[in-house]
Amino acid sequence: MQCPVCDVELKISERQGVEIDYCPKCRGVWLDRGELDKIIERSAAVVVPPSQGYAPPRRDDGDDYRPGETHKRKRKSFLDELFDF
Repeated sequence: MQCPVCDVELKISERQGVEIDYCPKCRGVWLDRGELDKIIERSAAVVVPPSQGYAPPRRDDGDDYRPGETHKRKRKSFLDELFDF
């Protein structure tokens, strides 16, 4: 199948039981019927319920979090692993 955006042959990758069609050029992702439902079901299974109270994230050096800061470490989510091509 050809990419509808850039007319390149789509590649197929299977991740965690979900077959994903993606374009190696524009990195677009296309899903067949039912595949989005599988992704939603699996991502809902790994969501951690929110804690009772909210505390803003703290930096390693002890300073309070400042909005707009960039963070060096980011925890990978289920979707990061799924769409990591």
